[in-house]
Amino acid sequence: MKLKKIPKQVYLLGLISFFTDFASEMLYPIIPIFLTAVLGASMTMVGLIEGTAEITAGVLKGFFGGLSDKLGKRSLFVRMGYSLSALVKSLPGFFPYTGVVFFARVTDRIGKGIRTAPRDALLSKYSNGNSGAVFGLHRSMDTLGAVVGPLFAVAILYFLPGKYNFVFIASLVPGIVAIYFTTLVKDPKQIQKTGSKKVYSFKLFWKQSPYEYKFILILLTLFSFVNSSDVFLILKSDKDTGSGTLAILAYVLYNFIYALSSYPGGKLADKIGKRKVFIMGLVVFSLVYLGFALNNSSYLVWILFAFYGLYTAFTEGTSKAWISDLIDEQFTATAIGVFTMLSAMAMMIGSIIAGALWDAFGPQVPFLISSFVSLIVALTLFTKLKN
Repeated sequence: MKLKKIPKQVYLLGLISFFTDFASEMLYPIIPIFLTAVLGASMTMVGLIEGTAEITAGVLKGFFGGLSDKLGKRSLFVRMGYSLSALVKSLPGFFPYTGVVFFARVTDRIGKGIRTAPRDALLSKYSNGNSGAVFGLHRSMDTLGAVVGPLFAVAILYFLPGKYNFVFIASLVPGIVAIYFTTLVKDPKQIQKTGSKKVYSFKLFWKQSPYEYKFILILLTLFSFVNSSDVFLILKSDKDTGSGTLAILAYVLYNFIYALSSYPGGKLADKIGKRKVFIMGLVVFSLVYLGFALNNSSYLVWILFAFYGLYTAFTEGTSKAWISDLIDEQFTATAIGVFTMLSAMAMMIGSIIAGALWDAFGPQVPFLISSFVSLIVALTLFTKLKN
């Protein structure tokens, strides 16, 4: 499958995601360190903030996915969601308080909740038998921003040690660039014409949804309970390396591998099947979390984060491409929205529990639980689904 067959709008959505992730990932790896080392927040508070942020995004993904299908509009929600996120990220730079971090993080996720399902429905619409490649390419462009962003953050902190507030403020620049590109996003004519004619019904959506969609929805929601926020991986790396900077750079390596592997992973999913590639990703996840649970070496951190990038490349875009292949076009945003909503709700609970378990027993216990449960989910997908 040649890259030239992918429509220009997919590249445009990729550019928007690149600059948005550029801004987001300048902040994401430093937020837990900023909260704990500068503001004195506990691990439980870190888990609470991340969990609340994720469930907020998740619930809104479900709501706005349905609303997007009902109205037959995509680009409107893309513009609203990306713009809101871009404008709130920098607030802790001006007001360095735990409450402001909480507000900014949650509001940023509100923007993500507004835009994600409509954007993914657009990507699905622009695919033509190559949904894995389309979603994989978008993931690659998105994640390249997650490579560049932390490097900029590290550079700023190198020249301005401890000036975390300046990193927050600097994130405004790529965010504003992303807002500009959202003005170029257009709805396909088919969506514009049929949005007012088709009768949207969640009950009809659920009734028409195939068994396979419902099965993976339940199983991947279960997996999300043990797929807690990546901030715990960053904090474990900080503990293992004894350096916040090295932990951030290891996270950059993860994003680099993720970006490098997403498009090839998507093409592989188109070739051999989404289920097989997704299972491969879950097995890698299980091994990585087992490694983090047992690791005390600063060197192994780099290897674990590299493989964690493979896990994400094989699952993030693949899961959405898998769902879009199963669901009628009329309900694509709803299907992806419900999936991401339930996953985020489970992840919120999982992040809070993981933080509490870390405070009570240390990091080994939550990581071992995640490793075991993810392997069970992989085995279930392997034995219960045939396609």
